[in-house]
Amino acid sequence: MADEPLVLGIETSCDETGVGIVRGTTLLADAVASSVNDHARYGGVVPEIASRAHLEAMIPTIRRALDTAGVKATDLDGIAVTAGPGLAGALLVGVSAAKAYAWALDKPLYGVNHLASHICVDQLEHGRLPEPTMALLVSGGHSSLLLSTDITSDVRPLGATIDDAAGEAFDKVARVLGLGFPGGPVVDRMAREGDGSAIAFPRGLSSASDPAYDFSFSGLKTAVARWVEARRRAGEEVPVADVAASFQEAVTDVLTRKAVRACKDSGVDHLMIGGGVAANSRLREMAQQRCDKAGIQLRVPRPGLCTDNGAMVAALGSEMVWRGRSASAFDLSADSSMPVTEVHVPGAPDGHGDVHAHAHEALRS
Repeated sequence: MADEPLVLGIETSCDETGVGIVRGTTLLADAVASSVNDHARYGGVVPEIASRAHLEAMIPTIRRALDTAGVKATDLDGIAVTAGPGLAGALLVGVSAAKAYAWALDKPLYGVNHLASHICVDQLEHGRLPEPTMALLVSGGHSSLLLSTDITSDVRPLGATIDDAAGEAFDKVARVLGLGFPGGPVVDRMAREGDGSAIAFPRGLSSASDPAYDFSFSGLKTAVARWVEARRRAGEEVPVADVAASFQEAVTDVLTRKAVRACKDSGVDHLMIGGGVAANSRLREMAQQRCDKAGIQLRVPRPGLCTDNGAMVAALGSEMVWRGRSASAFDLSADSSMPVTEVHVPGAPDGHGDVHAHAHEALRS
């Protein structure tokens, strides 16, 4: 609908420069410039390289998104940007760009939370989120169970990883197996050729005395490395496909089991899975099986919307505008450890207010 808010979203929390444009819950453009190839030689993301790549890609990616959406920058009702959590330098590039565009266009600015954006992106595919919704977010930096009763103001953490995130474990196991970086997609592909029950790898924090909703993948990662090392030391061939499948089975078993338990314990009948690891085929399959058995409706965005992108930021920004949430002030800064309970950073108590007045006040302070 034409009267729904038209919002541009900017995402630069890690190595993806994402720019999305959303009208209401309709995705108009999702432009991404990735620097993943620049990091591959190092086996992980290098913050300085990521920041420089964002600087180079920002303006071309914004222009590409506007062209794809068929709108002008002056048509926008707001600019949303990931304010945290993430890599500090990378976040600052996005926040600075969003401030510049909001200032130049006289539009409200919304600094939003990266994790909440991963939840909200599902609205672009399956319509507005039921309230409450349980969310399982799994990526290279996060493995979290979150209860959302209002995606713009109330997201509560129930559990999180106490060491390695699931995506980080995928990367490290891929490195052990010589499969390259990033590890998630290549382990998923290799696992399809293997037997997930071939090796009994451990399930972290799965005993009755362990925290019900927290995750631990460090021990699993170490167990895989030691198993592979023992085979190589004995001069035996490493069955890479079976190792990949058995490792993946252990990760997805723990993730889905705890997510379904959280839904049951909280009386929530909707589970949303997001984050880069949500693109994993076995995770989707196992989650669907267990949700069907438990009478829980599963919502998982298509793989392209699970990884970091500007569309998810635009989706949350559009929801902020639609619900009349206050805009952020122009003293908005990046927060690398921004808690998920801080869904967005308010700053203008009257909503949009006078953007230039807020900016001048911030500049004087």
